[in-house]
Amino acid sequence: MHFDHVGISVSDLDRATRWYTDALDLHVDFAFAMEQFDFRGVMLISPAGYRIELLERAGSRPGLEAPDPLTAALTRGYGHMGLRVDDVDTTFRALLAAGASERMAPRPAPEPGCRVAFVADPDGNLIELLDRPAASGSS
Repeated sequence: MHFDHVGISVSDLDRATRWYTDALDLHVDFAFAMEQFDFRGVMLISPAGYRIELLERAGSRPGLEAPDPLTAALTRGYGHMGLRVDDVDTTFRALLAAGASERMAPRPAPEPGCRVAFVADPDGNLIELLDRPAASGSS
């Protein structure tokens, strides 16, 4: 079994698509709509092959908008998505410049030898940045 993608409900699909493609260097793989449900989405793909599916449905309401990862852990269910990056500090600054909001500044991670930071996308969804060394064998 392999992980395929994460789906994120957003308030404005066009705005979210622009943000994720610009800020995270993702590309549109395909778009879809189910007009009878006033529902549409777009599947984004990274050069590394991971996918993020953005979903917009009329009448959706905000969900968890935690100010930090520890508060997010007080609510069961989706808390954040994690992205392994080459340099947490550089990526953190770039995402803030692209419109993300700071949720946890870069610092040593609980995992030895790693640094970690958290930002939120324009809809408040938490994104973890982690610079796990490739030698750890994790994917």
